[in-house]
Amino acid sequence: MKPIRSFLFVPGNKASWIEKSVAAKADALILDLEDSVPPDQKVEARGVVQSKLAFLAERGQRTWVRINRSPHLYDFDDMMAVVSAEVEGVFISKPCGPEDVDTAASMLAEVEWRKGLPVGSTKIIPLLETARSLQFAYEIGLRERVPFLVGATAKNADVARALGTIWTPGGRETAYLKSRIVMAARAAGKLPIGGVWQQVHDLEGLRQSSQLDRELGMSGELSLHPSNVAILNEIYSPSPEQVAFYKGMIAALDQAQAQGRASCVYDGEHIDIAHVKTAREIIALAESFAS
Repeated sequence: MKPIRSFLFVPGNKASWIEKSVAAKADALILDLEDSVPPDQKVEARGVVQSKLAFLAERGQRTWVRINRSPHLYDFDDMMAVVSAEVEGVFISKPCGPEDVDTAASMLAEVEWRKGLPVGSTKIIPLLETARSLQFAYEIGLRERVPFLVGATAKNADVARALGTIWTPGGRETAYLKSRIVMAARAAGKLPIGGVWQQVHDLEGLRQSSQLDRELGMSGELSLHPSNVAILNEIYSPSPEQVAFYKGMIAALDQAQAQGRASCVYDGEHIDIAHVKTAREIIALAESFAS
């Protein structure tokens, strides 16, 4: 699955917001049926989301839906309403562990079968918001339907409550758990997603926080406001300067190998084939976002 730099949450009960959200140019939308929808509007929101899926697909917008859960199961009615060829998958909140992902996967298989969709086509992104799910991140990442693991933290939200952390602008309190998500996701062959910057109008704070997540190894981020998307797309994309640097690195090693050497000094750094493998991956990533 193509990487996603920016996931933008949009309340599922706001039809006009869903339509306008395309202009933000997020790599993917998360149409939210859960926390951003008042309890007495959840059924109505389900219908609103269902009615907008074709609109988004026609505009080439990648779309996910965050569904509700009860104390025992994820919401089957939500799944029946939104699972379709226009939806890449569903976000599930607060899984206790891999068994909750397995349950959601079984429910999705039934929905896909009823709708005549290929079984397994609807992906699952688990929001690791409980201490136990963070502990079992790798096992969750191994699940076939899971392409991304989310290790997002927000000030005073679910993860902070689960772990008893106190928010700081520098993020010291969450560095370990985010690194744990990066390691688990990469070990399982999946991509790690970070965030969430809650002070949505503090764009400089967002930039600093996102840069820290990128340095830890995150490949993208959840966002709460359209104004945040452009910064995320920038942070999680190789810059033109980086692309030029790595193209030069490849050329330098090619020249060295033509002269019978397996390494060389490029821009003051010793490089060999391992560095060029990284360079090729970064260039390919940049090209994937440009296409």
